[in-house]
Amino acid sequence: MPWASTGWTNNRNVTQMLECLLLRGEVAIAGRVGRERLWDLAERVYPAVAVPSAAEAHRIRNERRLAALGLARRKSRVMPGEPAHVGEAGEPAVVEGVKGEGRGDPAALAYDFEGRTALLSPFDRLVHDRVRAQELFGFEYTLEMYKPVAERRWGYFALPVLHHDRLVGKVDATADRKASVLRVDAIHEDVRFTRAVAGAVHAELEDLASWLGLGATEAPPVHSRDRSGAPTGRRSP
Repeated sequence: MPWASTGWTNNRNVTQMLECLLLRGEVAIAGRVGRERLWDLAERVYPAVAVPSAAEAHRIRNERRLAALGLARRKSRVMPGEPAHVGEAGEPAVVEGVKGEGRGDPAALAYDFEGRTALLSPFDRLVHDRVRAQELFGFEYTLEMYKPVAERRWGYFALPVLHHDRLVGKVDATADRKASVLRVDAIHEDVRFTRAVAGAVHAELEDLASWLGLGATEAPPVHSRDRSGAPTGRRSP
């Protein structure tokens, strides 16, 4: 029987069948070759462990979520994919300037934090909840790939920029595989980049180009933008 849809999965019968079997726990992803997933029977992929009760499973899930997020709400709004609420996991936590009380991961306070610079996926857990990113970091971001070109502020698939413990901007780049070049169309600075930040961002772009198997990075000077999306008049590093 054909799998009819509005277009996203139209006639992708095998893919939809495997997705359904995955949700039922009958098959599992055993690995990948490039962008293709390798499938196998679940019992040959998952370890043989005792199945916890529903209450215990929820507790473990919430603790793991909090460990990944560091700080979260007891209950968050409904959103697609993995929610960001953690119930009673962790300890009460209040962030100055943020309304309400959250839950904090006690183990996070014991970390010997060493900052780094990274280009994040728009789906990274740090920025996936856009409201949370705005509340905690003052970071405004929207994935604009579905917007008309004229309405985009940051780009088709702009990558949030993490520098140490701050979200400082976005990078709009395109992989030109025919030319084997990563084209950097814009570097949007939420805060003015220091020379050290600019150097770290460009080093990350070089690493990204290498990871994508591209031979070079092409980063012509382009206008950066402030938080409102308006051109600042200065050029990116």
